[in-house]
Amino acid sequence: MNRILQDLVNLLDLENLEVNLFRGQSRDLGGKSVFGGQVIGQALVGASRTIGFGVPHSLHAYFLRPGDMSLPIVYEVDRVRDGRTFTTRRVQAIQNGQPILTMIVSFQREEAGLEHQLPMPQVPPPEKLRSSRELHDDWLQSVPEVSDRVFHAMTRELAIEFKPVEPWNPLKPEVRPPQQHIWFRAAGKLPDNPMLHRCVLAYASDFNLLSTAVRPHGRTWYAEDMIIASIDHALWFHRDMRVDDWLLYAMDSPTAQGARGLSRGLIFDRQGRLVASVVQENLMREIGADAPGQD
Repeated sequence: MNRILQDLVNLLDLENLEVNLFRGQSRDLGGKSVFGGQVIGQALVGASRTIGFGVPHSLHAYFLRPGDMSLPIVYEVDRVRDGRTFTTRRVQAIQNGQPILTMIVSFQREEAGLEHQLPMPQVPPPEKLRSSRELHDDWLQSVPEVSDRVFHAMTRELAIEFKPVEPWNPLKPEVRPPQQHIWFRAAGKLPDNPMLHRCVLAYASDFNLLSTAVRPHGRTWYAEDMIIASIDHALWFHRDMRVDDWLLYAMDSPTAQGARGLSRGLIFDRQGRLVASVVQENLMREIGADAPGQD
C-alpha cells in the first residue's frame, strides 16, 4: 500500500472518544472546504462501529455547512433501530458545536433473493486510457497561469486513481453532453476487509459527480464566478466489491434548475456486476450583481 492510500486508511480509522462518539481529521484536496466524500466515509465508519451484524446497503447524507480542514470533526452516532434483519443509524458530523453533515445509514444482515441489473456500458478498458494525473499535467502546460488553489488541486497525489473515458479539460471547459464514464480504483492494495472497501467506495463516490452537471453549460468547478458544492448524497451498495480493482463509474445529469443540478451514477466492477448506485444534488450558483449570497 502506498503512502497516500495508507493515509486515507488512517484517516478512516476514527478515534473512539466515548460510546457512540468518534473523532476524525481532514486532508486538503485543493478545495475550499473539507471534501464531502471524506466526511461521508468517516461517518460510515462511525456508524459501522456501533452495529453487531450486517453491512451497509444504503446511506443518505445532507451537507449542511462547509467543513473546516484545519479542525477535527466529531461524529455522534444515534442508534435509531436494531432489528433482526435491518439496523439503522443516524450520524451527525460536528465542528464548532454545529453539524456540518447529517446522515442516515441502513445495514442489512446477509440474505438471498431475486436478482437483476442493467448491463454495464461498453467502454474501452482502463489499460487503453490515460490517467487523470497525466491529463492534468498536459492541461496545466497548455494554460499560462492558474491560481495556487487550482494548481494544488490538479497536482496533488490522491488515494484514488482515475482514468476518464471522455476527458474534459476544466481549465478550458467546453459544452459537452451531461454524461461521463470514469474508471477508478484505490491507488494500491487494500486489506481483505469488506467494510473498509465499502467505506473507501463511499469516499470515492463523491468525485466527479458534480462535474457531470456543469458539462452541458461549459462551466467548471474551478470558476471564481460560480459557487459549486454538494447539497446531498445518496449511495446504495448492491454487491460486495474490491475498490483496489478497477471500477467503472457511469454518470449522467438528467436536469439542472433553480441553481441546482442533479447527478446520478452507476458503479460496475470489471466483471460487469453493478456494485453500487449514487445520486447527488449540487449547488450550481452563478455569482453576479443580482445573485444571492452563499447559504
